[in-house]
Amino acid sequence: MGSTELKTIRVLIAKPGLDGHDRGAKVIARGLKDAGMEVIYLGLRLTPEQIVEAAIQEDVDAVGLSSLSGAHLALFPKIVELLRSKGGEKILVVVGGIIPKKDFAVLKEAGVSGIFGPGTPIPEIAKFIQENIQEK
Repeated sequence: MGSTELKTIRVLIAKPGLDGHDRGAKVIARGLKDAGMEVIYLGLRLTPEQIVEAAIQEDVDAVGLSSLSGAHLALFPKIVELLRSKGGEKILVVVGGIIPKKDFAVLKEAGVSGIFGPGTPIPEIAKFIQENIQEK
């Protein structure tokens, strides 16, 4: 790849756990696609193992997770840990949904790079991903 050629950013969007509400995740997936990223939307009710396996197989640059069910402290750190153990330590992990501010520090310490609540403008999320992905 030449130095003037930009690589398309690949993002996997997924809903771990039993949460059945995916409107926000679909809106984000569409918005990131409109921002020029290649987006793989996995869907609902996925295990951390399913998400990590797909992220590694699809060679994504970032994983976006959404949770409205309150299970973010159990699921998101497990996904980051599995990514690291499977060779995906350079995959950026961003999350969104209903996440109390008191949980932000725990998630950041666990390896989540960005946390975006309801109403975050999609261009802000896209810019964060663009600025924070690492070369693999």
